[in-house]
Amino acid sequence: MSNPFVQIVEPLDAKQPLKKFFNLSKLEDARYGIMLISLMNCDEFCLLPVWLQVSVLSLRTSAEFVLPFFLLSHCLIIFYYSGVPAVVDFAAMRDAVKKLGGDPENINPICPADLVIDHSIQQNTLLFQWGSQAFKNMRIIPPGSGIIHQVNLEYLARVVMDQDGYYYPDSVVGTDSHTTMVDGLGVLGWGVGGIEAEAVMLGQPISMVLPEVVGYKLLGNPQPLVTSTDIVLTITKHLRQVGVVGKFVEFFGPGVAQLSIADRATIANMCPEYGATAAYFPVDDISIGYLVQTGRDKEKILCTKKYLEAVGMLRDFKNSSQDPDFTQVVELDLHTVVPCCSGPKRPQDKVAVSDMKKDFETCLGAKQGFKGFQIAPDRHNSVIKFNFEGCDFELAHGSVVIAAITSCTNTSNPSVMLGAGLLAKKAVEAGLTVKPYIKTSLSPGSGVVTYYLRESGVMSYLSQLGFDVVGYGCMTCIGNSGPLPDSVVEAIVQGDLVAVGVLSGNRNFEGRVHPNTRANYLASPPLVIAYAIAGTVRIDFEEEPLGINASGKKIFLKDIWPTRNEIQAVERQFVIPGMFKEVYQKIETVNESWNALDAPSDKLYTWNPKSTYIKSPPFFDGLTLALQTPKTIEDAYVLLNFGDSVTTDHISPAGNIARNSPAARYLTSRGLTPREFNSYGSRRGNDAVMARGTFANIRLVNKFIDKQGPQTVHFPSGETLDVFDAAERYKQAGHPLIVLAGKEYGAGSSRDWAAKGPFLLGVKAVLAESYERIHRSNLVGMGVIPLQYLPGEDARTLGLTGRERYTIIIPENLKPQMNIQIKWRNSFRVISRYLYFQCTLLLLCWGGEQCN
Repeated sequence: MSNPFVQIVEPLDAKQPLKKFFNLSKLEDARYGIMLISLMNCDEFCLLPVWLQVSVLSLRTSAEFVLPFFLLSHCLIIFYYSGVPAVVDFAAMRDAVKKLGGDPENINPICPADLVIDHSIQQNTLLFQWGSQAFKNMRIIPPGSGIIHQVNLEYLARVVMDQDGYYYPDSVVGTDSHTTMVDGLGVLGWGVGGIEAEAVMLGQPISMVLPEVVGYKLLGNPQPLVTSTDIVLTITKHLRQVGVVGKFVEFFGPGVAQLSIADRATIANMCPEYGATAAYFPVDDISIGYLVQTGRDKEKILCTKKYLEAVGMLRDFKNSSQDPDFTQVVELDLHTVVPCCSGPKRPQDKVAVSDMKKDFETCLGAKQGFKGFQIAPDRHNSVIKFNFEGCDFELAHGSVVIAAITSCTNTSNPSVMLGAGLLAKKAVEAGLTVKPYIKTSLSPGSGVVTYYLRESGVMSYLSQLGFDVVGYGCMTCIGNSGPLPDSVVEAIVQGDLVAVGVLSGNRNFEGRVHPNTRANYLASPPLVIAYAIAGTVRIDFEEEPLGINASGKKIFLKDIWPTRNEIQAVERQFVIPGMFKEVYQKIETVNESWNALDAPSDKLYTWNPKSTYIKSPPFFDGLTLALQTPKTIEDAYVLLNFGDSVTTDHISPAGNIARNSPAARYLTSRGLTPREFNSYGSRRGNDAVMARGTFANIRLVNKFIDKQGPQTVHFPSGETLDVFDAAERYKQAGHPLIVLAGKEYGAGSSRDWAAKGPFLLGVKAVLAESYERIHRSNLVGMGVIPLQYLPGEDARTLGLTGRERYTIIIPENLKPQMNIQIKWRNSFRVISRYLYFQCTLLLLCWGGEQCN
């Protein structure tokens, strides 16, 4: 079969005839109909949302693949304009797979990054060392080099790919939901489950429902004291209210031109927190300038710009005639944004800084929930005295005990990082300090950040306030803050205090940051420092001073807050291409521990039976080449009964392993002491640990239990047990299990173990009111059937207590959106959210030898 699109291929530059691209303006094929010829031959193509443009332009040159994909691309356009639902395939150019765990950032970050070397690195990264040799086109960024999203933005992203002699738009899917960060640079990317990522690794497209694209129009200019973090928290709340779950968001309008690429990346990074699949900023001249600033190859930058101009994808945000056609448009005037935080338990719960004190005090007494702690009124002003390192201190509700500049959301952004450094400088010069018991940390997303903080002269001031670099990667944001001082923990427990963590991260779900911080607020890096100095969130910065210096002078936040102009002047001077080139030239060789590893060279990996970090997973057990159809689930017990917004952190925590947990008992049986437990995130390669850590979040709210905690009722015996222990009893008796839940089940991180763990516990299905997209896909990939109540129905309307036994009738021809029957005392129908999924590919990929 010959390639039917040869006639639209032409060189991008006559001087380089072997470097070609697909010129859609030459498409003249009657098979596509008058509408499509017209669309491809005029400027209307440029008015499509960019993800559709990328789909059309991401062609392949093999004759077998190019025809069906090109036809599909045209069908996408028809379906988009007609509003007809369709399941489509998207062929991503790259796959970004997050680490398995055990890197320095997962260790207790209390010593300088260059001194943190852990045995887990040797156990976990040997697999990756082997993989980089055993597989083609697989690139490994060594542990401790930075957060994958920031490295992707600053170094890996190409914007335009040059592959096999053809130019294509760059696109990527990743195994972390914050893969969307690269959307800020104009590279279309989003998070998928690890199972879908495996499909991309094998060169297969991803099946997905054709998404609605919401246009988000930005207008105006930010106020001088507003940071990009304030903008993103405002957008997060706004889009949660609009409702963009499962949709793509594309930003446009003149306000976009006021934002740097780092600002855009900050907004795109938070995409999972407002529920969208992707949050895309088309490429403009500022994007091209960022490629220059970060030291990309000059010739490649010229080709990138020329290609984007040739296909009509280089945007001028100030030119309204280039605004695309969207299914829905919402607006934000950047001038209306004010300094804010989000919390105390969810990233979408924005609070203006001016309202923080009042809002926290309202939360203290409010009913237990997302905005409440249900503390009795007579205990709101409780104070507990304690001693730390020979000095006396006091803790109260609202006291800050963790202050962390962390996470990919902000650490890629020079404006907020330098803003924090300048604020630290002014604070130190004004005589302000941070109380020594507060756990402070700075974990940049790449070595470039440390470089410009040091060169600009602010690093020493950050260090004086306790914000030393503790490593490069995800830390406090994912629960890797390390332990609090014993005396602090004792004071919190004694007073049943609502202690606070303030972090520049993107997630603050219950139990995620630290077991002893019941309230956690997301804030910009400068505000993290401000609250650390204040020592409490019960402060009105307008009326109350941050502190009093040794001379007795009151210092207010406005006295030391750097303006946008101050920050930009320092950024222009010190964030230069040479820094990026120097850091990334040696990124793959800088980790001496990594370089010293002696990886096996066998075609199949040899598992180390002594490792407590990584072992051969049980998912291959009983694997057959023939695709198994789902079977009816008979007389299932309910393992857990949840309400709304159960996150993947509730289902599979990544942080601390509690000493009285099933996972701790297992590790102890393997000869480990509590100091060696590390975190769940670092042990993602050990199914024995992760199964025991499933539903192990200490803030889990199970309707079968009258208090928070990782326990449930084993109904045959009536005993209250740890969730893992109850599941084991059910499994030994041969009883299948299901989970009941409310709205937004599986929100948060795209954590595969939130699906793998329940599968290992024997959960066969989940019945919820709604799901987060990636988690629903992960459940399907594991063979756990996601079921959804019919519109207007839920557990309450159907009279379900969860104490019943359920039989779920699964037809052999199970399809998406099919109504299926559940029997108990009565019968009712639910919707199957089973997806079209390439299960055959899953079997091949997990079949071991077939992967090679």
